[in-house]
Amino acid sequence: MQKFAANMNESECVCASERGTTSVSRRVGRRTRFVFLMAAFSMLAMAGCGGSSGGKADFTLEVAPSTITVVPGGAPQTLTVAATPVNGFTGSVAVAVGTLPAGVTASPATLSVTPGTLGQITITASSAAVAGSASVALTGTSGTLTHNASSALTIGAAPPTPDFTLQIAPATVTLVAGGDPQILTVAATPVNGFTGSVTVAVGTLPAGVTATPMSLSLAPGTFGQVSIAASSAAVSGNANIGVTGTSGSLSHDASSALTISPAAPLTTTASLSTDSYNFGNNLVNNTLTKTVVVVTNTGSVPLTLNPSLTGNASYSIVAAQSCGSQLAAGANCNVVLNYLPTVASTPASQDAVLNLGFANVPAGTPQTVAISGASGALAAGTVTNTHNPQVALYTLTLPFPGSVTVNFGTTTAYGLKTWAQSTDTAGGTVSILVAGMKATTAYHMQAAVTFSNGMTTTDVDHTFTTKAIPASMAITLSTTTTAGMTPQSGIEMLNSLGQPSGVEITDLAGNVLWTYATPVPSTDLLDGVKMLPNGHFLMTIGVNSTVPLNGTIPLNDPIEMREVDLAGDTVREVTLNDINAELTTAGCAECNVVLETLHHDVEPLPNGHWLLLSNTLKALSPTSTPALTNAPPQTVLGDVIVDLDQNLHPVWVWNEFNHLDPNRHPFQFPDWTHTNAIVYSPDDGNILISIRHQNWVVKVNYANGTGNGSILWHLGEGGDFTLAGGNDPLDWQYAQHAPSFTSSNTTGNFSLVLMDNGDDRIYPASVTCNNAGAIPCFYTTIPVFQINESAKTATLEFHQILPYSLYSNFGGNAEQLANGNIEYDLAGIGPSFGGGSAVYEVTQEANPQTVWTMRMTGGNLYRAMRLPSFYPGVQW
Repeated sequence: MQKFAANMNESECVCASERGTTSVSRRVGRRTRFVFLMAAFSMLAMAGCGGSSGGKADFTLEVAPSTITVVPGGAPQTLTVAATPVNGFTGSVAVAVGTLPAGVTASPATLSVTPGTLGQITITASSAAVAGSASVALTGTSGTLTHNASSALTIGAAPPTPDFTLQIAPATVTLVAGGDPQILTVAATPVNGFTGSVTVAVGTLPAGVTATPMSLSLAPGTFGQVSIAASSAAVSGNANIGVTGTSGSLSHDASSALTISPAAPLTTTASLSTDSYNFGNNLVNNTLTKTVVVVTNTGSVPLTLNPSLTGNASYSIVAAQSCGSQLAAGANCNVVLNYLPTVASTPASQDAVLNLGFANVPAGTPQTVAISGASGALAAGTVTNTHNPQVALYTLTLPFPGSVTVNFGTTTAYGLKTWAQSTDTAGGTVSILVAGMKATTAYHMQAAVTFSNGMTTTDVDHTFTTKAIPASMAITLSTTTTAGMTPQSGIEMLNSLGQPSGVEITDLAGNVLWTYATPVPSTDLLDGVKMLPNGHFLMTIGVNSTVPLNGTIPLNDPIEMREVDLAGDTVREVTLNDINAELTTAGCAECNVVLETLHHDVEPLPNGHWLLLSNTLKALSPTSTPALTNAPPQTVLGDVIVDLDQNLHPVWVWNEFNHLDPNRHPFQFPDWTHTNAIVYSPDDGNILISIRHQNWVVKVNYANGTGNGSILWHLGEGGDFTLAGGNDPLDWQYAQHAPSFTSSNTTGNFSLVLMDNGDDRIYPASVTCNNAGAIPCFYTTIPVFQINESAKTATLEFHQILPYSLYSNFGGNAEQLANGNIEYDLAGIGPSFGGGSAVYEVTQEANPQTVWTMRMTGGNLYRAMRLPSFYPGVQW
């Protein structure tokens, strides 16, 4: 105890008069002092205060704390025991614990303490201890000395036992024998801090009822699922589904009421995709096979069915492709019928009823499909002559709407075909002009028919023998294909002058396939032939364009625009007199003009308009409008473009006297302009015009008939462009003909090819042509210009300079073919090459290779061009 006292942080004296105080507990500094009986402190006080120590040696017994509480099964509590010496006591004190309540134990039950030391006793209450109050009595013995001490004991109530509860949902389960399973959800909820695992087992179930799984393990707060199913053998009735959950010695039950309903009767439901089907049109003795209905089993058991047909015997079930006698639940199947009529019925229909024969569906379930169709016979077509000795008219009447193509050739293998022509009415007639046959040759032809419903058939084979070419259209041609090279396929359309005069179309071997003669070849020219989208040919018929300047136009000569079909029949036409009459009342800006003739070219437009080329005479002088100041007063011939609408009425006019300077006349004045071609530009709706005697190609603001006619640019010597890739002025075009686009685009940056005849070519001042060692004065070239409209540059990207012997002083044209080659017509070759004309297909490269050549002698080909076939959209 002296040691205990020495540890105090402050000095205290306790007087004997304070002996009656029971205990003190004080906090000094940061330590808590033990609690002792005040008697012990009294002795310390006497010693510290100088009290006498001469009495009998003894000790006091103290225990702390004075009260403890234990919980059954809970944590133990500790008592601290001290023996305090009195009057110099130095002995050992044996401390014994007295009797304790049942279930309460002390450890140790005895201990020995010496003065100044502390002992500890652990008090524990087992789970069997009974709640209540008592005391822990201690007896300290040392020889004959005995002292007691005690601490109040409280035994608290035992803590609740951890447990769980078991739940099952739903409370009631109904199963249909043989039906879908139901789900039970089982949950274990923890109680009093339960943390164990619960094993759940499903109890005994009625016969035919199964649970999956039969057992499962749950952690507290989780749930599991059990699938309950009843087989078709399960007996209807009521029962319980019991489940037991165990965890160690803990066990709880839960249950759900079970009702088993009898299996559904073996009936099902079904649906049809349609209640009617129309095969549409069919030919006699032709089989159409179609899926007419889809059957769906919408019920839960197999569907029994037995399809059958009643009515017209043209229909039959295709058993191998149709529903069988049973259809599984949820499945579907097709019923496929053949329609094979043996007699024609049109315009009446052939009707039948398809009965699906459902055996196990509710009354009133739809199970019939109305079937219909109409049949007709294709009568043999007819093949007759036309006004063209090499063209046949094939006529076929279709029982139903459809289209016809004619295959033809010298054998029944045919090899050539026309385009497709159609009728949209039943009983409609289709007539096709068959062209592309050699003269005096027997041909086979057969129509192939595709009806609107996709059905196809063919006519019988017909024979047709062409007649001879008219003597007036006899032409001398020869062709050559370079070995190892292949020309662009198609046919060649020739526009001949002289003998013969008109249009000839040949194959690439030079065999004449079609001709059309100029009406009055002695005075008229037939020019500018173009194929229209409808397969007809559009052409200009009139006197030579210079006749108004130099002579009299024959009174009865036809001067007109004419559209003709393959038979050579005129489809429609408009005469020069008709146009002039309408111009007197037309309201367009430049319509106040009198036309002299129609010549050189016509350009059909996508909107059905025709741009025709004509001319007019005007007396010019220094005081005229426009004024002619660098030549004597005279009558000048200039050209006019007239836009005829779909009804052949003039709606727009462009007069060169209003847009060009007559004081620029580099070639053959007063035939001032001698325009020879009009080219439509789809990209911007403007037009290019080839003005031969100006050595220019100009672009005119046409704007699809809304333009003001201003010239947007001039291409050629003295024009608006800088020549690149060639020598200026030598390599510009001179007295040119017939430009055409070689690029897909027609404005901005595009390419243009033309026939550069070279009649009035300008040479550099340092060059004198035809001198010894110098170049000839006259030669022809085929240039392809890459045009940059914004930069105003014309770059030669191809330029074939032909030898002098191939100089062509008039006519001709050039175009790019589908295979990328260039074809050009040298219309007026001189005698050094044998005269006549030559048409070439050459590769478009720096050193062009000749692929194919056609020669004509005895006349001239004003133009020549490759067509895919006689039929737009068909490539031969």
